[in-house]
Amino acid sequence: MADKQLMIGGISTIDQAFTLFEAKMDTENLAKIRTIRTEGALLKIANAAAMCEPDSIFVNTGTDADKAFIRQGALAQGEEAPLAMVDHTIHFDLKEEQGRITDRTYYMAEPDEDISSLANRMDRTEAFNDVTGKMTGIMKGMVMIVGFYSRGPVGAAGSNPAIEITSSFYVAHSAELLYRNCFDRFDEEVGRQGYFYSNIHSQGKNRPEDLPSARVFMDRHEQTTYSINCTYAGNTLLLKKGNHRFSVDKAVYKNRGNELSEHMFITGIEGPGGRQTWFAGAAPSGCGKTTTAMAGHFFVGDDLAQMWIDEEGYIRSINPESGIFGIVEDVNWEGDPKLMELLRKPGTEVIWSNVLVDEAGVPHWTGNGEALPAKGKNFQGEWYQGMVNGDGKKVPPSHPNARATLVAKALANYSTEAENPKGVKTSVITYSGRDSDTMPPVWVAKTPEQGVVIGACIVSAATATEVGATGVKRAPWANAPFIPGSLADYMDAQFKFFGNEKLNANGGRPIMAGLNYFLTDEARGGSTPKLLGEKRDVKAWLAWLERRAHGEVAAIETPIGLIPRYEDLKTLFMEVIGKEYGSELYTRQFSLYVDNIVARIDLQRAAYGKEKNLPAQLFTVLDAQKEGLLALKAKFGPIVKPQDLA
Repeated sequence: MADKQLMIGGISTIDQAFTLFEAKMDTENLAKIRTIRTEGALLKIANAAAMCEPDSIFVNTGTDADKAFIRQGALAQGEEAPLAMVDHTIHFDLKEEQGRITDRTYYMAEPDEDISSLANRMDRTEAFNDVTGKMTGIMKGMVMIVGFYSRGPVGAAGSNPAIEITSSFYVAHSAELLYRNCFDRFDEEVGRQGYFYSNIHSQGKNRPEDLPSARVFMDRHEQTTYSINCTYAGNTLLLKKGNHRFSVDKAVYKNRGNELSEHMFITGIEGPGGRQTWFAGAAPSGCGKTTTAMAGHFFVGDDLAQMWIDEEGYIRSINPESGIFGIVEDVNWEGDPKLMELLRKPGTEVIWSNVLVDEAGVPHWTGNGEALPAKGKNFQGEWYQGMVNGDGKKVPPSHPNARATLVAKALANYSTEAENPKGVKTSVITYSGRDSDTMPPVWVAKTPEQGVVIGACIVSAATATEVGATGVKRAPWANAPFIPGSLADYMDAQFKFFGNEKLNANGGRPIMAGLNYFLTDEARGGSTPKLLGEKRDVKAWLAWLERRAHGEVAAIETPIGLIPRYEDLKTLFMEVIGKEYGSELYTRQFSLYVDNIVARIDLQRAAYGKEKNLPAQLFTVLDAQKEGLLALKAKFGPIVKPQDLA
């Protein structure tokens, strides 16, 4: 089966590969490809070209000239258009493809192969036939662009060498902002790691009528993705989530207990005396990862994390990416001043997607806190204030999944540690979703097992990142869409990693916490759907966790974990964000609404009860929490105030 995949274009020897390259490349690009010595990579590229039949092949080595060629190509092909600000461009996806096409995303699987119960699978033979049927000749009349990247700092234990093959100049342009071009060191990195990932994409003719046949395939065996008839970056730039899936596989099945590949931000918080404490935190897309990452003093990443235990017994984390593909809805000067500096002032290259562009070429988006223009062009075409769709609903100025793509080093709080191949020593792990009515703003696990269960029990309202998704759903570790194998295996890897005896007893074992920014006023006895608190409060929650990691604040013990004392939060709110924090608000935020939490536990227990071979620790923790909560209810009633437990 591997040979069939490798020779999907009929190329089986290096001589055949170079015969094709000589026919498709000019002298300059032929000279570039001759410097690559990894035969598997050359065969992969040649087979992709033989199948997709581009008119020519361009090899992107990451030089200024090559990057300029790609930027100019994106404009010339109409994939991007210039905006008023220098180095800002706009890309519009098809209005029907504004997020991940999860319903058309498949793992290519053998009949006896375990695939996550939360994912789609397709028989391997059927999938290969679908790939060749849809991709043969798909690049006729186009340029195939080939880039060589490192997902992480070159030389890092958790980095992954990867190839991006695409006919989209926009995708190639995005890759240059989001990843480290390692053309000069690609062979070295493959030799060091012993593998590389491959990604083959074509947008085809980019027509709405082709979207029913759009597909994203992940071949776990050959660590190759195929993306067909797609333009949204989450479906096309498979260096991101496609290769993240392969990295999850590697952590679970090749190095279980010693590394993780997570859907997490990485940020540093400055504590007393100027110390730096590093956090990694999981949240589903659209649930505050970028906001939390930006709330830190030292930014490393806002979406993905590769983690491992070093020789000294500390958790080390790196960001596979070097840029941001961030949702812009509700990004504004009040909550995100550092990001707004880059979006609203010249000096940073930005690719905007699916926002509103006014007649002067200025982008606008929902929740930016600025006056909207009377009209413009957005994700669905021409737009004007008060516009409604066929169902009578108002058309928002920007799509809820509208994005901005830019390099992370432009951020004022960017940390050069982002390029340290040793990674950052990670002391705090957080988990959060969109939870309007159940959990408090912050709580800390009493044991590593409890911490793993916090991650397993993330619940989130569906967001605009997935086409067609609605309602409230479970989002285990915020990583569920990217777990290829069984949830049981992934969960076992979590328990083994955070319970690893190699973790240093003097600071190597992180504190593990839940965060919830989305608790509403009406869920705590109020009358409005507004948040019970403010966006900027996240800095106070992170500051408390930073002090907790260093043993400088006490906590109140509850069945679900440890919650802050009012006195500590009152001080931190004033110190960190200059805000008075009242005792009434504290009581509303940190009271345990027992029936809600028990219902959540029952939901998780019922859902996980349908899975095979789950680690018993999950049910032990959930049952103990429920028993403790019911005991509190018997004593204090259905609402248990923190003062009851202090």
